[in-house]
Amino acid sequence: MSLLEIKNLYKSFGGLRALSDLSFSVEKGEIVGVIGPNGAGKSTLFNVITGVYWVDRGCITFLERNIVQLPTHEIVRLGIGRTFQNPRVSKSLTVLENTMIGFHGRTQAGVLDALFRTKRSITEINETAEKALSLLKFVQLNHRARDLAANLAYGEHRRMEIACALATNPRLLLLDEPMAGMSVEEIKNISRVIESIRTSGVAVLLIEHNMRVAMELCERMVVLNFGSKIAEGDPKDIKNNAAVIEAYLGLAGESHNRGMLDAS
Repeated sequence: MSLLEIKNLYKSFGGLRALSDLSFSVEKGEIVGVIGPNGAGKSTLFNVITGVYWVDRGCITFLERNIVQLPTHEIVRLGIGRTFQNPRVSKSLTVLENTMIGFHGRTQAGVLDALFRTKRSITEINETAEKALSLLKFVQLNHRARDLAANLAYGEHRRMEIACALATNPRLLLLDEPMAGMSVEEIKNISRVIESIRTSGVAVLLIEHNMRVAMELCERMVVLNFGSKIAEGDPKDIKNNAAVIEAYLGLAGESHNRGMLDAS
């Protein structure tokens, strides 16, 4: 049984169909890329998987459970974490404090424990800080733990957001354009982190416009266009797929499109 299985998924906004009869799966410990032109339905897909949007019809199964119409916090508890195109962190908190927030859904101390600073609360805070520091080390950011998030470079912000998502203890991590706007060195750092995530046993579903990086990282790729899947396969097959070459970025000319897939 697949870790995540999507079957015949449909989602529309008014008269605009964002996803149409979409089916694919993600296996345990696998990195799967989702690519396609702007407006192809990639972010909508992430939003329906995580319960931000409800689907019109179709099935999303995670760990053999149908998660359609479950609230977002329940989906997170089941083991699906995510990042967003625009980092969602509190710049007024430290890097460590931001990462500790990610553990909130799995802590046990209540409001009264926190209010009266009970032994239980203090112990849990200390344990959570240790776990957060471990995650920051994992994403190569532990040296900035005490710094304000506002003082991080863009690439560091992205790594911190990944640490926050990992704090939810996911079995599947959804990464929405984690390398957008990054330098070559920052892309290398994020790529190493993603490889380490997969090595740790967490599956990754990745939206990425940098085709060279996506094809190096992903074992399998799903290509969307106007909400429909037009291709699925390993990177080599996708790179040479005529439908992908024709549709990708909406550019005309087979040789030019193949060049974009090679050099992006």
